[in-house]
Amino acid sequence: MCGEGGVQERAGGEARRQVRAQLLELADPSYRQFSSRLLPGTERILGVRLPLLRKLVKQQLKKDWRAYLEEEGPADDQELFEEIMFQGMLIGYAPLGLEERFSYLDRFIPKIDNWSVCDSVCTTMKFAKEYPEETWDFLQKYVHGGKEYGIRFAVVMYIYYFIREDYFREVLKELNGIGHPAYYVKMAVAWAVSMCYVFNTEETEAFLETCGLDDFTYNKSIQKIIESRQVDRQEKEKLRGRKRK
Repeated sequence: MCGEGGVQERAGGEARRQVRAQLLELADPSYRQFSSRLLPGTERILGVRLPLLRKLVKQQLKKDWRAYLEEEGPADDQELFEEIMFQGMLIGYAPLGLEERFSYLDRFIPKIDNWSVCDSVCTTMKFAKEYPEETWDFLQKYVHGGKEYGIRFAVVMYIYYFIREDYFREVLKELNGIGHPAYYVKMAVAWAVSMCYVFNTEETEAFLETCGLDDFTYNKSIQKIIESRQVDRQEKEKLRGRKRK
């Protein structure tokens, strides 16, 4: 039996089949069209709005959520955008022990192939606030791993959980060492630099004077700082003159 866009309703084990059926019911064709324009190359997307997807994940937590994580899913080329997002959010929200959560993340992170899944899933990883040292150590293999969305995952995690007094300088050091050419890595680094600027303007200004960021990432960092509502107009005017030609 097929659902939205010819997507099969049955995929993987029973828990996954049930979730796919619910996702098909929540699909919004107009939102699918909108989302597809924002996510070029993402073909297997239903158009389920994010608040509804989060609600569905939280409903799963009242059921046998571990079965969903353990069941064999559909083949990689048959997995839906929303199913990947669902899995990542479930890992973030579920009451897992630290090592078990990291194990599930190691299985999940290679599936990320777009900025939307990456960034939305990172917002659910609240455990990082409780276990910053362990999470930082876990992220090192991804920030230095050489794969586009593994790096972006680590950088976005830095943005949400590590721009704080005890990790701030380490974050800047890590950002300066990322030289991956992928667009979505560069954009994540620029975003992170802009958030560092808001957190500690003086030290981030010093970083920008000596950093080894490539011209694109450096200029995007300046642009994102200028676009921030948390930066005053005088600072923005000063920064406009610091863009590289």
